[in-house]
Amino acid sequence: MAPAYPDDKTAKGPGVDADQRKEQADKDGKFRRQASSFRDVISADHSKFKPEKGRYVVYVVATCPWAHRALLMRKLKGLEEFIEVVWLHWALGEKGWYFKEEDNSLARDPYYGYTLLREFYLKADPGYDKRFTVPMLWDRKYETIVNNESSEIIRIFNTAFNDQLPPEKADIDVYPEELRAEIDEVNEWVYDKVNNGVYKTGFAATQDAYDENVYPLFESLKRLDKRLSDGREFIMGSKLTEVDIRLYPTIVRFDAAYFTLFRCNIKMIRYGYPYLHKWLLHLYYDFPEIFKGTTFLEQLKKGYASTRLGITPAGPIPLIMERQAAL
Repeated sequence: MAPAYPDDKTAKGPGVDADQRKEQADKDGKFRRQASSFRDVISADHSKFKPEKGRYVVYVVATCPWAHRALLMRKLKGLEEFIEVVWLHWALGEKGWYFKEEDNSLARDPYYGYTLLREFYLKADPGYDKRFTVPMLWDRKYETIVNNESSEIIRIFNTAFNDQLPPEKADIDVYPEELRAEIDEVNEWVYDKVNNGVYKTGFAATQDAYDENVYPLFESLKRLDKRLSDGREFIMGSKLTEVDIRLYPTIVRFDAAYFTLFRCNIKMIRYGYPYLHKWLLHLYYDFPEIFKGTTFLEQLKKGYASTRLGITPAGPIPLIMERQAAL
């Protein structure tokens, strides 16, 4: 068996090979995210992917906000017996995400002995020539990828296993019928301007591309802050929905990583957006098993720093404010 992949030279960050250049800007200086390739579902009616215990694995990285969504939904719905979590290392290496025995990550995959995420993609599709991304939902029975699109994975987790869950977990629905139209509308602009906006800002390679994205990002943070200023508990009102699940991973990373490392530095969440900051601390401290327990701030800060010459900024201190700092 080959030795574990990484040595100290692997965590150089994006831009060191063709795979990672795809994660950065195009020739016009703008960052454009690649569409996910595996888009199947788990369902009792599916010919292959049925909801069964001990069958599925989600591969994640502490740095990645898209993977964080899957972790939040797994914990919220109580899917530990259905969905195993396997962690890769928090740094992006020359050949993409890899295993290394440090922090959450193992030295290699526990099932195949792989040391690189790309090995799963090539096992599922030997001709695959796109990016190797997390979260990746893997089926151990058919030894293939079910889905690698985070927005779809959280909806799979929301409903696919309900018939086998206790009532208090089955009844949790973050995409309720009566709110779907509004959820979809909010998700659309939050994804474009905030979730992906931090990346379009951080990976911009020209001043024009940066300016085109940084100002809409902060206008959208202001819009979210205003939405929460009416005293609502969650983005959609009194109910936790997938809008919160999709937004939290970006906002919890903002001060710790995006403000410094991605040049999203007009305002910090903690000082510039009091109601959004209150919402963040509410989730983090009042639902600790779901939100705090899946957030690894030191690891994610190191992970983002690995894409910027490996130099980790000293601040902010603290990485997340104490509860009394909120309104």
